[in-house]
Amino acid sequence: MENEDLIRLLRDHAVYIQTHNFPDPDAIASAYGLQEFLKYHGIASVLCYYGRIDKLSTRRMLSTFDIQIYSKEELQEMKDEDYIVHVDSQKNNANVMDLIGEEVACIDHHPTFIEADYQYKDIRIVGACATLIAEYFKKGNIPITPNAAAALCYGIKVDTADFSRGVTDLDVSMFAYLYHRADKEKFSSMFANTMEFKDLKAYGAAIESVQVYEHTGFSYIPFDCPDALIGMISDFILALDVVDVSVVYAKRDNGLKFSVRSEVREINAGKVTYEALKNIGSGGGHQAMAGGAVYRENMELLEPDVHASIRKIFLDAIGR
Repeated sequence: MENEDLIRLLRDHAVYIQTHNFPDPDAIASAYGLQEFLKYHGIASVLCYYGRIDKLSTRRMLSTFDIQIYSKEELQEMKDEDYIVHVDSQKNNANVMDLIGEEVACIDHHPTFIEADYQYKDIRIVGACATLIAEYFKKGNIPITPNAAAALCYGIKVDTADFSRGVTDLDVSMFAYLYHRADKEKFSSMFANTMEFKDLKAYGAAIESVQVYEHTGFSYIPFDCPDALIGMISDFILALDVVDVSVVYAKRDNGLKFSVRSEVREINAGKVTYEALKNIGSGGGHQAMAGGAVYRENMELLEPDVHASIRKIFLDAIGR
């Protein structure tokens, strides 16, 4: 579909741009970039999400780039007939809250595990969703502000792990396109003091519990912590020389939250996570990184030894 189709679809409607729950930098950058793209075409929009934004780097992103994004509890005026555009996420996924508006469009870079009907869909497998949004500006020859360009640069750099994970030629070319137009001072400022002192507790717990089976590293964090931090710890475990796949999971009030990473082409993190958790929760992602959850009502299915059961279902999924 062409970008003009999206403009025609959204014009004369109240528009909300929704990220996945607990949005990360790529999700926020993509939503903000799309908001700026629509603004150029005279379409106002509101950014929204469900969950929390409690990671230091993500909170700093909002202030650095002056991004306004609202939680579900703050969306008092959303109506059934309002239009929702999903970015960096897809309808029916476990990490996307079903809001009351009508989901009419989706822009995402993850594989589709549960099909959904959209009037506009742009789902392509690239390293970052921000890459797709950047291409909208470039293809349309639309001016982009230094602020928006810097935010999209940051989203691409973070989600591709400094161009080492899932990166494509399009990611590289769009980063170059954005970087020449970006506020470089704001972009550089995002990489200073990115860890909070309390993050060390989660790293410590993960290191203490790590176990490696068949080049798969498993680590458990026995308390709640942000999704982004779980992902960072999963990257950290993957850096071990004896680990090709990392499975990090943290305790939540409603069950368990998972972050999975793979650095070998033969093992697709998204497919493995989907297969491992499909009967007790949900999961998905792409080749190198994925996320998932086990729901509280299904925790008894992992008993009597929860950790042994998790190792088994993931190793079985990897074997398949």
